[in-house]
Amino acid sequence: MSFKRRDGFEGEKLISLPPGILRDVVQKNPALFQLYITHIGYFPKALFHYRERRKGCEDNILIYCIQGKGHYVIGDKKFEVSANQFILLPATDHYIRYWADHEDPWTIYWVHYTGPAIHSFNQSLQITPQKGPVNLIFNDKTLDTWHRLYQSLEMGYSLENLANATMCLQYFMAMFLYPDKHLISENTAKPDIVTETITHMRLHLDKKLSVEDMAKKHQLSCSHFSMLFRKGTGMAPVDYFIHLKMQKACQLIYTNEGKIKEIAMSLGYDDPFYFSRVFKKNMGQSPEQYRLTAKKVG
Repeated sequence: MSFKRRDGFEGEKLISLPPGILRDVVQKNPALFQLYITHIGYFPKALFHYRERRKGCEDNILIYCIQGKGHYVIGDKKFEVSANQFILLPATDHYIRYWADHEDPWTIYWVHYTGPAIHSFNQSLQITPQKGPVNLIFNDKTLDTWHRLYQSLEMGYSLENLANATMCLQYFMAMFLYPDKHLISENTAKPDIVTETITHMRLHLDKKLSVEDMAKKHQLSCSHFSMLFRKGTGMAPVDYFIHLKMQKACQLIYTNEGKIKEIAMSLGYDDPFYFSRVFKKNMGQSPEQYRLTAKKVG
């Protein structure tokens, strides 16, 4: 490359937060700043954009390409980044280099963030240096949230502005890590299967619903329905139904002076002893103990 630029692109936006201010606010408010933004920017048609980090970077680096192309090297691996793709480089001591394509330079939104929880955050979400570019369906909310982050920091480095940006950062990251959770189809005529099933469960807490009943309602096999439901909630359908029943049981036990047997019957349990066993398994204490504890807390 004949010419290299870190920044200075026409129409760019760029904020680098003063390290001293960040250090001070994190020390005084550690619970609020387990993760926080250090740099944030927007580079349109960033011809000759180039960065080389021989000793890696102590921040996570998110780069979202909306137009054009770019390239990056991490360790000994090289990747190409195209429009509607993002890269998430974890804090690392590996060699890093990234740059805009000379023929079709990228337009990128990017964020650097770090904090005391950065390594456990990356480990929990399996964010590794070896992971390549990820495709992302364009979503207006993603860029809108980036602008909210930027505007919050642009207004100054008060505790309120920094805390707001930090909280927005979590939501911003979620749109990249869990994009399906943030896509809204305006043309969808009915709720998705998981939402519809949970609504049905809530309306029939007094019943005994089986997986067969739920799957039949959607004309699916039990195995396929269970797979879809577990993917959407992280729980098996019957376990989720029991969870809702126990949630309702807690409300009734706290607000109702009625007998445990009556509450069990209202939730579809003919055997109050079985209900008590299920309640204790899920809540860690018997219904009677819960009633006493809840009253003391209230």
